[in-house]
Amino acid sequence: MDSGVPEALRRFDLTGRVAVVTGASSGLGEVLARTLASAGARVAVVARRRDRLVKLAGEIGGLAVACDLLDGDRVAEVVPRVAAELGGPEILVNAAGDFVNRTPAEEEPLDGVRRTLELNLVAPFRLCQDVLPHMVAAGRGSIVNVSSISGHVGVPGIPQASYAASKRGLSGLTAELAVQWARHSVRVNTVAPGFFRSEITDAMYDDERSGAWLRRNTPLPDEGTAEDFAGAVLWLASDAGRYVTGQTIVIDGGWTAR
Repeated sequence: MDSGVPEALRRFDLTGRVAVVTGASSGLGEVLARTLASAGARVAVVARRRDRLVKLAGEIGGLAVACDLLDGDRVAEVVPRVAAELGGPEILVNAAGDFVNRTPAEEEPLDGVRRTLELNLVAPFRLCQDVLPHMVAAGRGSIVNVSSISGHVGVPGIPQASYAASKRGLSGLTAELAVQWARHSVRVNTVAPGFFRSEITDAMYDDERSGAWLRRNTPLPDEGTAEDFAGAVLWLASDAGRYVTGQTIVIDGGWTAR
């Protein structure tokens, strides 16, 4: 980073560090990958849609790793490939996640519950395990799990029991890993976003009734975007957040503060 940059901003510099970002083919994951790359990191972008990943990797000078996180064998290949092609990861951002079921809790099929937990909780845990040896070797590391306010409060009108359970589980996993791995100077934190415009939520924002509901229940007047989370994740991934671990940081425009 330029020597003319103030010391406080230099702490956000990620030059020379390797990062892995899942769910990077769109939305929050894509923005986070671009943000880490702009701070100097070499970023491996992971998701199912290879064409989008290749384009993104080309634009940020990173590595595209196509992987369905529901495929355990493929998940096991992610970190070894990143280490072989970019170097050992010092940063992991588990941004991938989705609803598998969109039905009331009493109607959720068991297979859907298991798939939701596998995608949103088990796969991130496995990636955490896989990056740990590289972080130990580097003498430092930062893991950021992307959760949701759904893991903290119920959201009326949007049934998501297994999703909420998986996201709450990430906060528990974060706290436990933070304590276990602190001796290695590996930090583990979670960011829990509220509602923001994305491919999944565009219809809500564009619908007059649901859009009004979102505005009514969000104290800050601005519409949330993926860029609103980038600063917090950069802080946690960099030396600027080097004494922060085991925390879940809610970024929701005040939704849960009401």
